[in-house]
Amino acid sequence: MDYFIAKKIKNETFESLDQKVRDELKKEGFGVLTEIDVQKTLKEKINADFHKYKILGACNPAFAYRALTADDKIGSFLPCNVVIQETNEGELELMIFDPASTMMAMGNPELADLSGEVREKLIRVMENID
Repeated sequence: MDYFIAKKIKNETFESLDQKVRDELKKEGFGVLTEIDVQKTLKEKINADFHKYKILGACNPAFAYRALTADDKIGSFLPCNVVIQETNEGELELMIFDPASTMMAMGNPELADLSGEVREKLIRVMENID
């Protein structure tokens, strides 16, 4: 099982894709808690050139609460990372960390069920973006 789900996006700019992702996350009950502009950060910190790459830390509070009450160590996997990148070929790619890939290995049936629910919502986000 892959640890991420990815999709190539056509006919969008990086900025318009960023907004669409945020809109679709909101429809599924997620807010963006953190945002890392990797290209900008690497340039500022180590003067390295890198392609457009943004990490959005998405959180659905109800799911986060359920996960934390099932296992208080799960915070090391929160929030859900959603990545938007412009590949070296100039294409846009949307990637979402697959929560089910990690949670199943933890051996907690409650987390396995929950991660499946979160996975379904995140896949809907991807499916709703052309």
